Amino acid sequence: MLQTLRQPRWIILTVFVVVVAAVLIRLGIWQLDRLEERRELNAEVSARLESEPVNLEDLLEEAAGDFDSIQYRRVLVDGVFDADEEVLIRSQVELGQAGFHVITPLTSTTSVLINRGWVPLTMDQPPVDALPPVGETEVVGWVHLSEERPTLGREDPAGDVDVFNRVDVERIGKQLPYPVVPVYVVAMGESDRLPVLVDLPDVEDEGPHLAYAIQWFGFATVGLVGFYFLVRARGGKGSVREG
Repeated sequence: MLQTLRQPRWIILTVFVVVVAAVLIRLGIWQLDRLEERRELNAEVSARLESEPVNLEDLLEEAAGDFDSIQYRRVLVDGVFDADEEVLIRSQVELGQAGFHVITPLTSTTSVLINRGWVPLTMDQPPVDALPPVGETEVVGWVHLSEERPTLGREDPAGDVDVFNRVDVERIGKQLPYPVVPVYVVAMGESDRLPVLVDLPDVEDEGPHLAYAIQWFGFATVGLVGFYFLVRARGGKGSVREG
C-alpha cells in the first residue's frame, strides 16, 4: 500500500483527499462553535426573560442607545392605550391559523408601541373588536427591537396605513401625533381572550448546528475511510492501473 502512495498520481490524490477532509472537519468545528454561541444566546435570553421587570424608561436610560443590550428584558410600562392609532401586522400565524398582530400605542409621559397579541384574519380593521383596557393601565412585557425590512421584503406603503408588514417603530411612529420610544414591548401574562398573547422566544431551540456538524464530520470520515480501502485494494494488485 505504501508503494502505491509513493506514485506521483497517488501523491496528488492523497493530498487532495486530505485537504478536502480537513475542510470538512473545519466546517464541522465551525458548526460546533455556532452551537456554543447559540447556547450562550439562549441562556442570555432566558435570564433576561426570567428577570424581575423594570421600568422601561429607566432601562432605556441605562441602555444609552445600545438597544441590543436590553432586548428580551422584562419591563413595566404604564399609560393609556390609544386604540384610535392602533395598527395591524400581517402574516402572523397562531396554531396554524393566519391572522394579525395588534400593535397599540400606550401613551404616557413616554409613549411606546405594545404588541397586544394575535387576532384572526376576520379582524382586519383596527381598532379590532378585542379592545384594550380603558384608562390607566400597567403592562408587563418584554422588549423587542424595531424590525427592519429584509433585502427582498415587501415595503410598507407611504402615508397613513392600517396594516404593516413588520413592526418598524420609526415607520409606524411617523403617522402618530406623538413620539414613541425606538423599541416596542410584547405583552406577556395570561389571558383566555383575544388577542392571543405572543409566545415567548424558544430558548430550547439550538438550531441545526449539531446535525450539520455531525454531517460534515461524517462526510470527512466516509471520504478518508473510502480512500483507505481504495488504496489498499490497489496496493493488493501489486501495481497501479494507469489511464
